[in-house]
Amino acid sequence: MKARTTEPSDSWDLLRNPPEFSLVLGGPLFQLLRRTHLADDALMMVRQRIIVIALLAWLPLLLLSALEGNLWGSNVRVPFLLDIEVHARFLVVLPLLILAELVVHRRMRPLLQQFLERNMVPESAMTRFESAIASAFRLRNSVLAEVLLIALVYGVGILIVWRQYFALDTTTWYATASAGGSQLSLAGMWFGYVSLPIFQFLLLRWYFRLFIWARFLWQVSRIELSLIPTHPDHLGGLSFISGQIYAFTVLAVAHGALLAGNLANRIFFLGAELTQFKVEIGLMVIFMMCLILGPLLFFEPQLAQAKRKGSREYGVLAERYVREFDTKWLRGGAPANEPLLGSADIQSLADLGNGYQVVRGMRIVPIKRDDLLRLVGATLAPIVPLALTMMSLEELLKKLMGVLF
Repeated sequence: MKARTTEPSDSWDLLRNPPEFSLVLGGPLFQLLRRTHLADDALMMVRQRIIVIALLAWLPLLLLSALEGNLWGSNVRVPFLLDIEVHARFLVVLPLLILAELVVHRRMRPLLQQFLERNMVPESAMTRFESAIASAFRLRNSVLAEVLLIALVYGVGILIVWRQYFALDTTTWYATASAGGSQLSLAGMWFGYVSLPIFQFLLLRWYFRLFIWARFLWQVSRIELSLIPTHPDHLGGLSFISGQIYAFTVLAVAHGALLAGNLANRIFFLGAELTQFKVEIGLMVIFMMCLILGPLLFFEPQLAQAKRKGSREYGVLAERYVREFDTKWLRGGAPANEPLLGSADIQSLADLGNGYQVVRGMRIVPIKRDDLLRLVGATLAPIVPLALTMMSLEELLKKLMGVLF
């Protein structure tokens, strides 16, 4: 099915035929992939994109390392085939970043329709809602944004971050130490100026998309939504927003794998231990929580206000009903010919109590415990195998069983 990527033109069109919401169907790279037949309008052909982009980043490194004699052996401290980080980065994380696009696109497509079908946006605020959608689409399609991302990759990501903080402090297949500083090999030249920029651009592009998502949620949260305190989802009808967390699970796994590859190199080649990286692992988990769960907190003020208002209004309604019930059935107000057995008043009283309990149980934070555990588990899953550097597989399984059961 061909996806609609154009901006809505007016409120009437939005109501009659809402566009599909997508964070990924737009921008110069998407148009380039379409022209090279690596993507279509529905973002399919994901297998072709993964193979072509991953091989462009990884295969020349293999060939150049073999040409220079650094593929295997003792010529360098870290030969190419033993560099876990580079294989994790280009053969695991990079494909996951590409796959995440399709997952997020499919999950978020009906988002706008959900807002409208549930009557969450009042008619008086439809113009502001449409403006938020159009603004998100403009940012997603921005040529300037992706040009700035490329400049950021080469100006900061390669020359400063990678060279100063992430490159291994030892002789490797991509660089050798010298009096004037590290000298890049031929493979290192491709690594530093082609492979890494491709990877960093895709990663930063994801952060930009998450910024668009957060900005859209912020703008929508400023609209006075029509929340229903008695809605059975305990979120006033907004549960479909928190459901978008599942779309970013693949992205969380990618970040965990990226950290796992980095730690593996330091463990195997620099003699470090996994326990030395508790801070880094904790920071990665917190980073992913802030990145994915943080924007949902924008709705907390509205949910809290709806709960307070609902508690007050349903409390008044309950007070009125129970007083009339008390007067009728306990103070002699019931007609003599009306039997108590089978009276609908009792069932109505129970229904009212159930409705009031739903209001009292309404959550003001649109994040469930399962959402939190899923995100933390997805981030940590690629790091767990590194525990085998500290204990045997049998010991690790025993500890996991002890935690779970």
